[in-house]
Amino acid sequence: MADLKRTPLFDLYKESGAKTIDFGGWDLPVQFSSIKDEHEAVRTKAGLFDVSHMGEVEVKGPKALQYLQKIMTNDVSKLVDGQAQYTAMCYEHGGTVDDLLIYRKAENDYLLVINASNIEKDVKWLEQHIIDGVTALNVSSNIAQLAIQGPLAQQILQKRTAYDLATIGFFRFADDVEVDGVKALISRTGYTGEDGFELYCLASEAPKLWNSLLLAGKDDGLVPCGLGARDTLRFEARLPLYGQELTKDISPLEAGIGFAVKVNKEADFIGKEALKKQKEEGLKRKLVGLEMIDKGIPRTGYEVFVAEKVVGFVTTGTQSPTLKKNIGLAVLDKDLTEIGTEVEVQVRKRRLKAIVVETPFYKR
Repeated sequence: MADLKRTPLFDLYKESGAKTIDFGGWDLPVQFSSIKDEHEAVRTKAGLFDVSHMGEVEVKGPKALQYLQKIMTNDVSKLVDGQAQYTAMCYEHGGTVDDLLIYRKAENDYLLVINASNIEKDVKWLEQHIIDGVTALNVSSNIAQLAIQGPLAQQILQKRTAYDLATIGFFRFADDVEVDGVKALISRTGYTGEDGFELYCLASEAPKLWNSLLLAGKDDGLVPCGLGARDTLRFEARLPLYGQELTKDISPLEAGIGFAVKVNKEADFIGKEALKKQKEEGLKRKLVGLEMIDKGIPRTGYEVFVAEKVVGFVTTGTQSPTLKKNIGLAVLDKDLTEIGTEVEVQVRKRRLKAIVVETPFYKR
């Protein structure tokens, strides 16, 4: 695995006996103890994630807003300083380039946080559509990102900073906050369905921050967590993963993140016409929750049937650690998306019964 990319924390989690895997070209920990234990810790106490593989792009200049309005589905003009926004970038046909976060630091100064597996593609896309008066700089290798998530996240992080974390609202952030001597941008955001914070700091400072937070949370049950728990947590909360719930062939509307698509905003954006059409004509398919009736787990890519007809496919599925049920997310034909609809999932050589259920599977 010599050619895999590594985060600044690689040596530290190696010391903790983490099991690492190839994740989109990165050598990342899938688990430190067990996925179930780490999942449980985040739901009941707190977990610490290394998310330094994520990409960061600084967008600056007098026309930064105009530029972002042209390529983002959400209305970036609604942002104020210190606020974050969830949005997507789309192709002309409405398929998804990526889903991302935008942080507004100042009037002409934004930070975009993009998916690790899409860094190269996204940066190319951003550069392709650049306008005069704007720079889009890929700073991914300079920045590390840690996420502390769970009901005790605030009380643990508060031990390491004089800044009053209670003043940071949901999807708000504070920049240049000192955390045990490390300067960080702290935002009340996350990918677990729990309360918590994401911290951005210089890559060189990340190991110090990681150790400091683990020590601060030792008596509160804070544990280091890997990608396995991150995936089960986000899945229960129905937070989409690019490459599964969102792809170049699955639009943000089909994936159920229509709240981040503002087809009525004044600015024309790439994909606006296609998405407007989807909205007006009604979706032909959409993402729903499935719960297995028969014994089996609906895995990514499994086909969904009604009678002998393929009516969709599973995007993510697992045994939910919180609910102790076999559940999945699937893109299905619109006629079959009513709660209570019975379908069959092709699990290896058998077709197993499942039922359409409400999502998110888990709510805080």
